[in-house]
Amino acid sequence: MRSGGPFMIVKSPVISSRRLKVAVNVGAMLAVACCAFAVRGDSTAPPSTSDEVMPLDECLAVALQNNHRRPASRFAVAVAEAQHRQALSGYWPQLKAQASYQHMDEPLNFVFPASVVNVPTPASTATITVPAGMFGPNPLQIPVSVPSQTVTYTAPAQDVRLMNPDSFLGSVDLSWLVYDGGMRGGLRQQAQGYVDAMKQEARRTDLDIGDSVRRMYYGAILARQLRQLGADTLARMETTLKLTETMYRGGAGRVNKTDYLDAKVMVETIRALVAQLDKNEAMARAALANTMGLSWQSSITPKDSELPYTPLAADLPALVGDAYEFSPDWKRLEAGLQASDGAVKTARSGHFPKVALTGNLHKWWNSYNAGMATAANKLGWVVGVGLELPIFDGFLVRNQVAEARARLDQLKEQRFLLREGLGLQIKDIFLSIDAARKAHDATLAAMTAASENRDLNLRAYQNELVETDKVIRAQLTEALMSAQYYKNRYDHAALLSQLALVVGTEISRHLEGAFQH
Repeated sequence: MRSGGPFMIVKSPVISSRRLKVAVNVGAMLAVACCAFAVRGDSTAPPSTSDEVMPLDECLAVALQNNHRRPASRFAVAVAEAQHRQALSGYWPQLKAQASYQHMDEPLNFVFPASVVNVPTPASTATITVPAGMFGPNPLQIPVSVPSQTVTYTAPAQDVRLMNPDSFLGSVDLSWLVYDGGMRGGLRQQAQGYVDAMKQEARRTDLDIGDSVRRMYYGAILARQLRQLGADTLARMETTLKLTETMYRGGAGRVNKTDYLDAKVMVETIRALVAQLDKNEAMARAALANTMGLSWQSSITPKDSELPYTPLAADLPALVGDAYEFSPDWKRLEAGLQASDGAVKTARSGHFPKVALTGNLHKWWNSYNAGMATAANKLGWVVGVGLELPIFDGFLVRNQVAEARARLDQLKEQRFLLREGLGLQIKDIFLSIDAARKAHDATLAAMTAASENRDLNLRAYQNELVETDKVIRAQLTEALMSAQYYKNRYDHAALLSQLALVVGTEISRHLEGAFQH
């Protein structure tokens, strides 16, 4: 050492450009990793007027209560059920009452035209009794002969009144379709299939809401862990910076001003990153509240401090087989097949006759009692049987049946595609969960080793056994491995949530015994 001014100038080995590049690259990797893993948001966190701490179950309950997609899906189910009841109404007799009042400007009449009537009379003999005193003291009977003749009568025109101008009519009509060739059964089957499909759609909505809330909940935990990781890393780097400054200003043999400046640049870089992570955590809590259907001013803090980790131990073929039983997509396709089969039956009914019973009960009120307004006409009933027999329709029904069968066959092929696609999707999630489990074990080991390496390097640095860039690199490596470990735990939890979304929450309860806690 030699004196050269107010400070002691220390000659030390110059830090190689390769080592400095490694340290800078590690710092950049940490910054990119933390920013990528955190929940993204706007550049400015919204003011939080309501910050509550909730567990996951309570968050799910609030989301199901407040989310507007859920009542919309429930109304769709109500529409389908109403249509099903409309289809069932065809099995009941149709009874309706009618009433009408009418006033005519003039009474209804019937004019009988004038006519001449010829009445023929045959020849006849009549006996006339002459009283006594005219031709003798005693009565006398004299026979009189009347020759045949024709008598003519002239009848004038007759204006016959049928009813009064004011009339009131009431009637009750009955119709009951007895045989329809399977039309009502097909319509009922279509409506029931639509009800089942809408119920599965509502169930899918609930699963989507649950998956979104779980991912946002886990994302908020991850953002908090990354923010805490950044704060801890910054605190350790500030301690290292103070140590470096002390060693540099104290004239230590292995530390110079460039080492101090490198450490200071890294500290300020991490300080800026921590500010970004603070914003990301605030936006993660706000995003969780928004997913739950709360106001944009609300903020929800997860009650759990750690991300859940439950390795899944289940047989893939059995898991896929159970998915066909619980998947809402599979159930919805089966409902579509049921509805399409009903459409075939409805179309085929056009080939068959239709038989219906009909009835009518009527009452007529009119103040006139002659003409048409007689007692027999004012009250009466009618029963009958109606038959409709199709003869030729230009091949309309045959083509309607062909169309319905083609749609049914199309859905059957789509069922095959869905079967393969659903199995492949579950296999991908299953393998991803297994890969996440292996990555979890590897990153846990790497984080433990990185923590131990950082502690050893820091103690060696205090004894001037290692260079500054190696200490910085060890601390940044520990932060990077910790961030990767937290991210792998988030991926594992998110994949389990995705599995519940694909096959339904029932499969999760069915496999509770297969979870190794």
